[in-house]
Amino acid sequence: MRLKEYIWPVIGLGAVLFSGWLLYHEVRGLSLDDILTSFQAISGVQWALASGAAIAAYGLLALYDQLALRHLNKNISFPFVLATSFTTYALSHNIGASVFSGAVVRYRAYTSKGLSVSNVALLIAFCSFTFALGVVIVTAVSLLLYPEAIRGYYDVGTTLPRVVAGIMLGLVALYVIGSIAGFRPLRIRSFELRYPARDVVLRQLIIAPSEIVAAAAIIYFALPPEHHPGFMMVVAIFVISFSLALLSHAPGGLGVLEVAFLAGLKGMAETDVLAALLAFRILYLLIPFAIAIVIVLGFEQRSMWKRRRAPAQTVPQPLPPKPEA
Repeated sequence: MRLKEYIWPVIGLGAVLFSGWLLYHEVRGLSLDDILTSFQAISGVQWALASGAAIAAYGLLALYDQLALRHLNKNISFPFVLATSFTTYALSHNIGASVFSGAVVRYRAYTSKGLSVSNVALLIAFCSFTFALGVVIVTAVSLLLYPEAIRGYYDVGTTLPRVVAGIMLGLVALYVIGSIAGFRPLRIRSFELRYPARDVVLRQLIIAPSEIVAAAAIIYFALPPEHHPGFMMVVAIFVISFSLALLSHAPGGLGVLEVAFLAGLKGMAETDVLAALLAFRILYLLIPFAIAIVIVLGFEQRSMWKRRRAPAQTVPQPLPPKPEA
């Protein structure tokens, strides 16, 4: 195996070990029974609302792929796109190195529908950019409304976060202007990166932030109402924590998410925060992961069955020799 094949697993393992060490020092004084008590205190209504938020988040993730296909002028049925997107994100969120693990699933699925390798590569790039766009928008709005959210990580005033938020929104505005003005596409060898159509960009501006907010709502609904920091504060901390978890390439952001959230929500009981994060992992990571494995096995079984049912190719027989004159 090549050295580069070990890089992301090593990075992910290192992130898990380091964040696990940090998490241990953060919660070593807590009792497991206290955490379980906080987890059991999550009511049925809270579970129902958090489950609805998880379903909404994965539904919005499917619209990432749908927008990318619209940008590529490709038409694939939405149920297939939904299954592909769900499987992609459910696996990549748990495995880590999301760009690469998700690429395998999308390549296998979309090439079966006639997309070329370059089409799939552009689709992956588009979806990654859409997610990044959502992160920038949600982060900027969160910092404008609650600049103090950053104090859990850095001791700064409220001016700097708002300046950074303004710069972020300025970059988003440049992207929108580029689409409206029809700037020239960027060519990289055989790839051509062009601005999406205006309707696609406008949908990106709605769908991407909505997906991140829906994912953050899972934790918001699982937290106890007492001493609650507020929805936008949870969203602000979530987008920071989840981004760090993805950048770490740790499988499921294991440990990274917990450490970042505990740092951001210092005003709440640590047991309540850990219980809410456990509910998030169950609804957003573990249950989708189990369903995704079933979908992959079913897809491969169906593909194998189709290959067996396909008529065997006939081998052309040599022509009989011409009779001698």
